[in-house]
Amino acid sequence: MESLETTVTQYEAKIKHLEKENQFLKRKLKRSEQQLVFLEETNEKKETLLRTVIQDLQQSQQSLEERQQAIERLKNTQAKLVQTEKMSSLGQLVAGIAHEINNPVNFIHGNLKYIDSCLNDLLEIVKICCQNPSNVQADLAQVAEELDLDFIVDDLPKVIKSMTLGTSRISEIVQSLRNFSRLDESDFKTVDIHEGIDNSLLILSYRLKGKEIPNIQIVKQYGEIPEIDCCPGQMNQVFMNLLTNAIDACEEAYRRGIQREFYTIFLETTHYAHNRVKIKVQDNGIGISQEMLPKLFDPFYTTKPTGKGTGLGLAISYQIVTEKHNGSLECQSQVGEGTTFTIDIPIQTETKLTSVKDTYSQFHLRPRVEAKEPHKD
Repeated sequence: MESLETTVTQYEAKIKHLEKENQFLKRKLKRSEQQLVFLEETNEKKETLLRTVIQDLQQSQQSLEERQQAIERLKNTQAKLVQTEKMSSLGQLVAGIAHEINNPVNFIHGNLKYIDSCLNDLLEIVKICCQNPSNVQADLAQVAEELDLDFIVDDLPKVIKSMTLGTSRISEIVQSLRNFSRLDESDFKTVDIHEGIDNSLLILSYRLKGKEIPNIQIVKQYGEIPEIDCCPGQMNQVFMNLLTNAIDACEEAYRRGIQREFYTIFLETTHYAHNRVKIKVQDNGIGISQEMLPKLFDPFYTTKPTGKGTGLGLAISYQIVTEKHNGSLECQSQVGEGTTFTIDIPIQTETKLTSVKDTYSQFHLRPRVEAKEPHKD
């Protein structure tokens, strides 16, 4: 009887143990079911997320392609605008050269008929001397009086001398043009910076002679500056842009009734700190407001009347000075008083550029990173 009770007790213990295990397994199964549901939900979410990501990637790829196309269009537009600015500068250059060459050419052309007439008269005298040697003195005296030989002898050398001066002037202009353009050089060379400024002035001299306004005076205060390492063609373009802006400012001041005893462009060069040069271009023209100065060197920004400025001249000049020559270009101005541009560049640059056919193709027209006080194109 005791053995039976012991056996029953053991079975009851086993049953309780199995019930506990069964409950544990039920709980475990329930957790597994919950995990399965969670995993199914998570998998569904992941699939949804994956589909969303794929869709976003497709949209991004399409957007990227559209942006690349837009960038290409902008590059083409930029290239056309830069070419427009280049052609605008070239137009000013051609107009100045044509005007400067026109005067001596007209003078020479106008005197050719006079010289031809004088030579014919002199040849007539020579013929008389050859045809009638026996009575040459009497005939020569008569012809000399008829042709006013004394006047021809006195005046002809003067005319020839004046024509020689005219041809020298043309030669000087052509040489200045060659020096200014530097045959599209974009290599760094050691040059006299004053020569570049003077060549730019010579090319623009037709605008200084007062057709629309009184003559604009040029005052130079050149310091003792050694030859500097620079890209001559690019720096000449900077000088041309700054001088053109100064002339425009003086003309605008005159048109707005701002009276000056003399409209003046002051040019100053200074050598300082052993390896640096400052070049100032100052005018007493219309001036620029303080609100406009921070935007002055931004691409396509102009202070000129509509249709007159492209807004690229100063942006290109700024990049030439700062990025290509490791320098700075700043502007100070006051409305009604005038404007001063200051170029600061090293005499010897640390980095020299390689030759490039068209220097304008290097420029990326973008707003400046730092805001310097800066006149405008």
